Order: sequence, then structure tokens, then C-alpha cells
Amino acid sequence: MKPFLLITTRDEDDVAAEEHALFCRLTGLLPEDLEWRRADRAPIGHVDFGRYSGIILAGSPFTVSEPVEKKTATELRVERELAELLDEVVRRDAPFLGICYGIGTIGAHQGARVDRQYGETSQAVRISLSDEGKADPLFRELPGSFDAFVGHKEAISEVPDSIAVLASSPTCPVQAFRVGRNVYATQFHPELDAAAFTSRVRAYANHGYFEPHELDQIIARVDAADVGAAHMVLGRFVEEYLSSYTRRPAVESV
Repeated sequence: MKPFLLITTRDEDDVAAEEHALFCRLTGLLPEDLEWRRADRAPIGHVDFGRYSGIILAGSPFTVSEPVEKKTATELRVERELAELLDEVVRRDAPFLGICYGIGTIGAHQGARVDRQYGETSQAVRISLSDEGKADPLFRELPGSFDAFVGHKEAISEVPDSIAVLASSPTCPVQAFRVGRNVYATQFHPELDAAAFTSRVRAYANHGYFEPHELDQIIARVDAADVGAAHMVLGRFVEEYLSSYTRRPAVESV
């Protein structure tokens, strides 16, 4: 089979390793079938699209909407490299799934407005599929509404015509979208279960996603959340594109 490519940007070794392990577990892929490139450590480099079944861009402490002068040299390099990669992804309509940071990155690439208007504190929220989402090949097997973990400072507030909105939440109007037929993004985290989300919020307790004194309350709510349906996004992505690089038939708009 052709492997999938995972691109991550977390500079904490333990958090990064846990993230790769989570993607392996929830996709069912062996580590050797999920090639891992840490863009925080080295340039992404050339991507041979014919080699991969699909590409996944994981979440990140990086933000799209932060002023340029506040970004590190590494973050600016990663942005440039991702913009170049997305030029080719969109041109080829290649299988691609961007998560959290990925939705802002792809959104900005497509001309969406990414700002702080619809940020959500670390929590489980109710996600609802749009009519487009209910008809989409990747999302149509999910329930019409389900819970998923979120935690983001920025989000998309205005979408261009090239973006088909697939899901929303009460406090964030764009929780998932599709560009073309094969390029997807989610604001929520389909790779996180309760234990992993607890670990993640502990790691980022002082990064501005929530007030540090709220940590225990957040963890208590996390333990009660059932986000199993959100995990289906990863499974469906792998099922759709495993071992092949073929474009699906067009998806009719609803």
C-alpha cells in the first residue's frame, strides 16, 4: 500500500510523539504506513504525490492570524512551505486533511478570513453537519450531530466560494470544509480521545487557550465527553484514499 504522510509542527518531543501515535491508533495505520515529517525541526522538503495515499496536516501551536512580527522564524518558514505545498495540493485536488491549524492554513490559502472572532476554549462542543456535509462522501456516515474536542484561538469568519462548509458548532460557524473534491479540513480534533485531550490541555495550559485556573474544570468536563463519532473522520479519510491516488467523482452541491 502507499503510505500516508503526516506533517506536524509541535516542538515538544513528547507531545509530538503522542500525536503521531494517536493518528496511527485512530486510523488503524502502522507507524511505517504513516510517514512522519516534523516541520518544526526541518524543512518539509519535496513531496512526491505519487508516493502517498494522502496527506494529513496536524494541529499546531502556530496561528495564521498572529501578526507577522510576533511569529518566529520557524513559524514563518513553515507557513511559506505549507503555502507552496497547498498550491500543488489544490492544483492536483490531492487527498488532504488539515486539522485545526490546518483549517486556518487551507482557509487562508483559499482567501478566507481567519481571525479571533470564533475562537473556542478547550472543551467538547456539539458539531452539526450542513446539508453539504450530510451528502459528502467523507462525512455522510457520521451522525447529523456529534461531540468533538476543540481548542483554538482563531477560526474562519468568512468563506470564499471555493470552500464548501460541511459542519459548524454553536460558537464557530466553520468546523469543517471541503475544497474541490479531495481537500478537507476540520476545526475540531478527530484524533483526540479523552485521555489524549487531557494530556494536550495539560501541555498547553499556559499557551492562552484557556485560563490556567480553569484546568481542573476542563479536565472534569473532558472525562464526561463522548467523541467517538468524531474519530470516524480519520477512519473515513483512510478508507477513501488507501493505496490509491484517484479522484472521486464530483460531489453535487446540495
